[in-house]
Amino acid sequence: MKYPARVKLIDVGPRDGLQNEKQPVPAAVKIELVKRLQDAGLKEIEVTSYVSPKWVPQMADNAEVMAGIHRQSGVLYSVLTPNLKGFEAALAGKPDEIVVFGAASEAFSQKNINCSIAESIERFAPVVQAALDAGIAVRGAMSCTVGCPYEGEIAPEKVGYVAGLMKGIGVQRVDVADTIGVGTPIKVQKALQATLAHFGIDQVSGHFHDTYGQALSNTLAALELGVWNFQSSVAGLGGCPYAKGATGNVATEDVVYLLQGMGIDTGVDLDKLIDAGQFISEHLGRPTQSRVARALLAKRAG
Repeated sequence: MKYPARVKLIDVGPRDGLQNEKQPVPAAVKIELVKRLQDAGLKEIEVTSYVSPKWVPQMADNAEVMAGIHRQSGVLYSVLTPNLKGFEAALAGKPDEIVVFGAASEAFSQKNINCSIAESIERFAPVVQAALDAGIAVRGAMSCTVGCPYEGEIAPEKVGYVAGLMKGIGVQRVDVADTIGVGTPIKVQKALQATLAHFGIDQVSGHFHDTYGQALSNTLAALELGVWNFQSSVAGLGGCPYAKGATGNVATEDVVYLLQGMGIDTGVDLDKLIDAGQFISEHLGRPTQSRVARALLAKRAG
C-alpha cells in the first residue's frame, strides 16, 4: 500500500470545535488557541465564522478574533461565510480562504438552512464569485456524506451530485465530512471516490467525526486512496448542533500520532499540540477528548 509521504492538517478547533460550546469563550482565549496551534506547526487553521450571532452566539466576536490573531507567514487562515452579508463582514478580517457549505442530504439541508441542496448551492454562487474576485480562496464543506440523522445512509451518487454543483459555482477544493460520525472505511472511500470524479486528489480533504469510534479507521481508508488533506480538531472539540448525539471531530493529536507512527510527515510538534489542547480543555473545565493526549499527559505526570 502506497500512502502519501506527507499530510496537511486543517485544525478546525477554533471554529467548528468551539461553535456550539454553551459557555462563552473570550476572544483572547480563541486568539491564544490559534497562536498555540500555529506554534505547534499547523499550517491551516479555521479561525471563526461570520454567521448571525442569533444562531451561533459563540462566534459573535469574529471581527475581534480575526483582528487579534498573530499571523505567521505560510499559515492559511480560513473563515466560514454562509451568505453575502457574512462574506462582506469577513472582508475586513482579511481571511486567506472562505468556506461555504452544503449537505449531501436533502433532509439535512432543509432542517439546517431551510432550502434544498440545489438552492443552497445557488445561494452560495455570488459568495464564491465575490471571494474569487477579491483574490480569496474558496473551500466547500460537504456535510453528511455517508450518513444523515434524518435520512440515514447517504448514497455516493448524492455526494457526487453536491461535489459537481460546488465545482460548477467555482469552489476550488472540498471537504468530505462524516458529520455524525457513522461512516465506516468502505462507505467513506465510496464518498471520496464520488467526489474525486469532480475534484483532483489535491483538492479533496477528509473530515471525520468520532461518534462511533471510526474516525481513525476512516482516515486510514482515505489515505489508501491518496487523500493527503484532513480536517481535525485539537482536543477533539466540537460536534454538530443539528445532529443529535454527534460527538466531536477527530482529535488532531490522535491523527498526528497515527500519521507519525506510519512515517508520514505532518510538520506538527505533537508535544506542543498536546499543550494547545490542554490549554483550551482547562479553559472549558473538562479533560481533553484526545486519547493520545490523555495517554501522553499521564506519562508526563508519571
